[in-house]
Amino acid sequence: MNKLVWKLLRQHISPGQLTGFFFANLLGMAIVLLGIQAYCDIHPVFTRGDSFLKKDYLIATKEVSTLGNLLGNSTTFSTDEISDLQKQAFTQKVGCFTPALFDVSASMGLENTGIHLSTEMFFEAVPDEFIDTDLSQWHADEAGGDLPIIIPRNYLNLYNFGFAQSRGLPKLSEGLTGILRMNVTLRGNGRSETYRGHIVGFSNRLNTILVPQAFLEAANRRLAPGSQAHPSRLIVEVKNPTDSRIATYFEQHHYQTESNGLDDGKAGYFLRLLTGIVLAVGTVICLLSFYLLSLSIFLLVQKNASKLENLLLLGYSPSQVALPYQLLAAGLNAVSLLAAIGCVAGLRTVYMDSVRLIFPQLENSAMLPCLLTGALLFVLTAVLDTWLIRRKVRRL
Repeated sequence: MNKLVWKLLRQHISPGQLTGFFFANLLGMAIVLLGIQAYCDIHPVFTRGDSFLKKDYLIATKEVSTLGNLLGNSTTFSTDEISDLQKQAFTQKVGCFTPALFDVSASMGLENTGIHLSTEMFFEAVPDEFIDTDLSQWHADEAGGDLPIIIPRNYLNLYNFGFAQSRGLPKLSEGLTGILRMNVTLRGNGRSETYRGHIVGFSNRLNTILVPQAFLEAANRRLAPGSQAHPSRLIVEVKNPTDSRIATYFEQHHYQTESNGLDDGKAGYFLRLLTGIVLAVGTVICLLSFYLLSLSIFLLVQKNASKLENLLLLGYSPSQVALPYQLLAAGLNAVSLLAAIGCVAGLRTVYMDSVRLIFPQLENSAMLPCLLTGALLFVLTAVLDTWLIRRKVRRL
């Protein structure tokens, strides 16, 4: 039976149509798989710290001027101002920097160096959802006296390349900050509390010294009862950093952003937009190639319609008659997929060598995203081809 149908197929097969499908499908699959694989390969680099591939955040403050100080203008945000910012069309979420209303001092030393430092400092807190580091240890143990702290990454750089280098002290990597001994003392309302501070992370997004928000709010109530913590900074997650209404709103309300947040957000937005366009183009090409294959097979079925009708009349089932066409479609899709994976593997070697020159810390990753996506595309096209071909044969 199968040999007979294959003989019928060979009489009307158009090598040009099948070749066109193969190259169109190869191009579409290669673009889609390469886009997904490249995104997964480079994604870890851009999602560390305050990378612009993460959600778009702005740190908003009020302008500080000599005239404003003389007139007694407040540099903190009121509840109405925060609510108004939250209602704007460009705003996704707004978080407040909660300041400590008590005095903070810390002393620390480096083990086996004889170095001991002490300083006055400050604490702030933000909601956990805005923090850009691992939060697995982000919990204060007040009973045990342990206090987790997150500091800006540039503080560590200042120590390594400024203070430590000028004094011949050992430099610290992020993984070795555990050798720091820090005693933190909180003073206010006539009382004093001491904790063992330990650094659990470094932030690029938030230029402040952070402690857990629940701990800071409780400490404010104990050490500064009756005082109200008004935020002087806000962290704003925006939907689209290129929205012109953001700059207009900030200018009208005399707000400022830290570290060129609007510019970084625009770069991230355009990068995501470009990635989306590449994947969309590849998807369209895949769909067009699928349509081309379906049309070619439908033409084959139509040209052999009378002979296939005779086979059906002889007692062959529609599944038996449709099977060779389904195998042809699946075979072409499988060959296209394998060729696309080979192309992606070759191109990946080229771009990863270039990326590692810029980001030597980038770890090797597997081609699992490419393989899983390719397998998913193959299964979807196989199911659709099987259904369409069987439907076409049954209509005979």
